[in-house]
Amino acid sequence: MREKGCIKCGSRDADTKEVAMTGTGLSKMFDIQKNEFVVVFCKNCGYSEFYNRQSSTGSNILDLFFG
Repeated sequence: MREKGCIKCGSRDADTKEVAMTGTGLSKMFDIQKNEFVVVFCKNCGYSEFYNRQSSTGSNILDLFFG
């Protein structure tokens, strides 16, 4: 069984942040943050993955990041 960790550096030290981004069209023009994501990032090398906030919870997202 292979060890799980960051796919770039192998570190197991990760964290999450929630971010919001504008879409296109009017939401961009009026700076409406309608797209929400959870970002999982490696604290060692900075590799990051974005996950749609509506599709997963925090613990499941960390499991996805570590493969």
